[in-house]
Amino acid sequence: MVGFADLGLPFAVVIALWFVSTGLVAMLNHRLRQSLGRALVISGVCAIGGLSLVVLTSNSMAEWAVYASFVGGLLIWSWHEISFLTGAVSGSHREPCRAGARGWERFSAATMALIHHEIALAMTAGLLLSLAAFTVNPVGAYTFALLLIFRLSSKLNIYWGVPNMSDELLPRHMEYLKTYFGPKRLRPFLPLSIALICAAAVTFGMAASAATTTGLMVQNALLCCLCLLAALEHLFLALPFRDSALWQWALDGNAARDEV
Repeated sequence: MVGFADLGLPFAVVIALWFVSTGLVAMLNHRLRQSLGRALVISGVCAIGGLSLVVLTSNSMAEWAVYASFVGGLLIWSWHEISFLTGAVSGSHREPCRAGARGWERFSAATMALIHHEIALAMTAGLLLSLAAFTVNPVGAYTFALLLIFRLSSKLNIYWGVPNMSDELLPRHMEYLKTYFGPKRLRPFLPLSIALICAAAVTFGMAASAATTTGLMVQNALLCCLCLLAALEHLFLALPFRDSALWQWALDGNAARDEV
């Protein structure tokens, strides 16, 4: 039986990586927008490095291998995030939503604004999960798959409408996406999403506590903390808190450059 004190290091690692990686992605997309090629090269290096980590650690559940595979999944995710936020891979529709659009017309337009990115994410998740089915260490694949689920949940909630939307991390060239945001009010889907994510966190937490090996404990603890952070990000959509303030260090100076 693993004590809760043993979960401290995995939790600290996830929180640190979440904070730093989100800030770095924001920095790349805001500060290197006029050097699109450089940003894409950096994201490509992330993808190659991440896939290498996932493959190299695929047959080991040693503690270091679990952490490395988790980082690999995050790096592959960062590649997709940078590609999307730079506008390199987004969708076939890059115009604001037509005023007065409702129902299927609005949903279809919103889908086409993101479709290429969504397909790329789904294909990558499918590839990683297929590889994980034949390997010992699935942490990188599980990490990417969970991030995909959480992102899809966030997008649906924002589309239907949430009380609070902190959109400062969205680059200026993608502000047309704001026209697809729903009204600022609480919908039942948001509390349901938070409850389901918290339930997943509890499941992973219990699995970590009952783990018989260090590798399994670290794996489930990492995924548990990832779920808790996703629940927190969903909670930010309901509370009057500008979560982008957490990454102001990555955005500082951007306004001045935009004015030049």
